[in-house]
Amino acid sequence: MKVNLLGTALLTVVALAIGGLIGYNMGHSLAESVPTGAEPVIGTEAVWTDAREAQRDSDQAGITRSRQTAITRAVARASGAVVGINVLEMRQVRRWSPWGDDPFFRHFFGDQVYTQQVQELGSGFIISSDGYILTNEHVAGNATQITVTMTSGEKYEAQLVGSDMLSDIALLKIEGKDFPFLPLGSSDDVIIGEWVIALGNPFGLFEVNDQPTVTVGVVSATAMNLRAQEGRVYRGMIQTDAAINSGNSGGPLINSLGEVIGVNAVIFTPNQGNIGLGFAIPINRVKTILDALKRHGKVEREFWTGLSVQAVDRRIARYFGMDQVQGVIVTRVVENSPAARGGFRVEDIILEARGERIDDEYTLIAILDEAQEGEEIPLTVVRSGKKVELKLRLERRTI
Repeated sequence: MKVNLLGTALLTVVALAIGGLIGYNMGHSLAESVPTGAEPVIGTEAVWTDAREAQRDSDQAGITRSRQTAITRAVARASGAVVGINVLEMRQVRRWSPWGDDPFFRHFFGDQVYTQQVQELGSGFIISSDGYILTNEHVAGNATQITVTMTSGEKYEAQLVGSDMLSDIALLKIEGKDFPFLPLGSSDDVIIGEWVIALGNPFGLFEVNDQPTVTVGVVSATAMNLRAQEGRVYRGMIQTDAAINSGNSGGPLINSLGEVIGVNAVIFTPNQGNIGLGFAIPINRVKTILDALKRHGKVEREFWTGLSVQAVDRRIARYFGMDQVQGVIVTRVVENSPAARGGFRVEDIILEARGERIDDEYTLIAILDEAQEGEEIPLTVVRSGKKVELKLRLERRTI
């Protein structure tokens, strides 16, 4: 028993000695690390505090870096080129007879039609350093005065260079140079489900903050064909669930690279609010008319085809041995017309135009209306049970 006690005592003494030596060395080293002239601090608290602060700074820097995503970088690049647009336009307004629907009074006095100045707002974006701006035709196409507001708060009077009601695109110009501008991407390689960003001036908020509102969503669908509205044809549209509200019209829809892939144009608002159904005009379609707007102020569509058609119904489909009801049948080809020169014949059944399925004459008319004078439209037809590829050149009528 004594031997065990002695051994335990010796081990305790050795452990204390080693611990003291280690503590002395640590304290000595830490003391040397304290700058000369610093306030005396008990033990290692100062060093631990410095280490904790350094770690916290490092953590905060890491968090800040993680907040910077492709979306935030794209927004930072694009925001300076987005503008708010305020317009004044003159509209004819019909005022109903003060006597209501009484036929006697309406016969003699009728309804009053008067011209009223209306203020509207929308969005747009600069596409070149010399101040060209894209927006919707329904935003600025009939304007008598256009004011553009930049993110810097500067305001410019803009001129309407040209507009096209059918495609709902207008081109504006402000005087100056070295403006920030957005690169135009490609709408042909848009991926369903990819992130997209809508920027604009909903409800005039741009006027309050001098900056665009940003909403984020995904591409919900592509190649969406909408019903024509007030003479405008919306075909091949990009659908997104990024919130688009009143005033966003004319603003850009950009991808995560900061490239414009569409011009925000149409929203479905049965309840007067965003329900996740917004549509943008594909930027590749816009590109095809930009040059015409710059040079002529409009898109020339004074062409003719010399072609008369009607929709294929079940009776016609059965007569020609078709498996399904599709296309339009040619009922007349005018002599010496573009259709005649293109090789079209009566009873040809047109199934596709520009690779798009034709279901009725209105679909074909809409596709042709999108084209410009001088274009050749590829058409797939069925003739005597066989598919034939033809081209229809859109020419100005000279007779």
